[in-house]
Amino acid sequence: MSHFLAGDIGGTKTLLQISAADGVRGPLLQKFYLNAGYAGLAEMLDEFLREAGMPGIAAACFALACPVSGRRVKLTNLPWEVDADALAARFAIGRVSLINDFEAVGLGVAALQPADLLVLQAGEPQVQGVRLVIGAGTGLGVAWLSWQKGDYAVHPSEGGHMDFAPVDAIQYELLQYLQQRHGHVSYERIVSGPGLAAIFEFLRDTDRGTPSAQLIAAIKEGDAAAAITQFAQQGDEPSARMALDLFLRIYGAFVGNVALAALPRGGIYVAGGIAAKISATMRQGIFLQSFLDKGRFAGLLETLPLHIVINPQVGLLGASLTAQRMT
Repeated sequence: MSHFLAGDIGGTKTLLQISAADGVRGPLLQKFYLNAGYAGLAEMLDEFLREAGMPGIAAACFALACPVSGRRVKLTNLPWEVDADALAARFAIGRVSLINDFEAVGLGVAALQPADLLVLQAGEPQVQGVRLVIGAGTGLGVAWLSWQKGDYAVHPSEGGHMDFAPVDAIQYELLQYLQQRHGHVSYERIVSGPGLAAIFEFLRDTDRGTPSAQLIAAIKEGDAAAAITQFAQQGDEPSARMALDLFLRIYGAFVGNVALAALPRGGIYVAGGIAAKISATMRQGIFLQSFLDKGRFAGLLETLPLHIVINPQVGLLGASLTAQRMT
C-alpha cells in the first residue's frame, strides 16, 4: 500500500505525519521536531522516514513559513533551503508539493470541527463569504480565502510584513525603539514570539516594569516568549502582563486593519501557535476591543465572525489534505 506524507515547517518547529493512502485510518506516525537540532529538512526526513519504515510514499506536501514560488524556496526565519525535486529523488517520493504555511492553514480551516474553535464574536456570517486567516507564531502569517467553483481557494500573502502603525504614545515609542534595531519595523517584528520578547525588553528598558528574578531566570533558560506568556497568565508578574497586554492590543489592531481590507464576511480565523496558548487571555477583552477600535467602522467590524483556532495542527491538516489530493 502506498502512503502520503505531510509536513508543517515553521520557524521554530516542524510537525511530520505519514498516513495510508486509503484514508481510512488515522496517521500511522506523527512526530514533533525542534528545527534548531537539524541542518535542514532532508536530515529531519531521513530520521523520520527511517523510523516509519514505510516504503512507497506516493505524495508529499510540505507547508513552509515563507513565500513559495517554484520548486525551491528559502525559509524566512530559518536558514534552510527546501528543494522539492531533490527531496523527491532522495526519498523516492512520487510527487512533492510545497505550499505556504498559511495556505495550509487556510485549507485546514475547512476541515475543523466546532471544538477546534473559540468564538470571540459571532457576527453575521455570510455563506461563501470571504474568509481571513491570520496567525502569530515565530512569524506572522496572513491568507485570504475566496469561494470559487464550489470550494474555497486560498490566497497566501506576506501581509505580516506591512508597516507597523502605532496608535498611541507608547506604541510610537515602541516603534522608535525597534527602528533602532531593525530600521524597517513590520507588524511581524511585534506580533510574533520574538515580537513579544521585544515588547518586554522595550518596557523593561524604558522603566515601565521591573521583572522578577524568577522571570529573568526563566527567560535565560530558553524560550523568552513562552516564559513571558506563562508568567503573565499566572497573574503575579506585572511586567509580563503589561507586555502581553500591549502585544494583544497591537495584534487586535492588526487583525482589524486586515479585516477592513478584506471584509471577510465568511469569518476571521486567528490561528498560529500563540493564539492557541493564550486563548483564555484573548477572550478577556483587550484583543477584541482593539480589533473594533476603528472609529466610524467599528459597527461594520462587529458584523464579522471572529474565531480563535485552538487546534494547533490546522496547518498540518491542510498539508495532509493537499497530499491526499495528489495521490
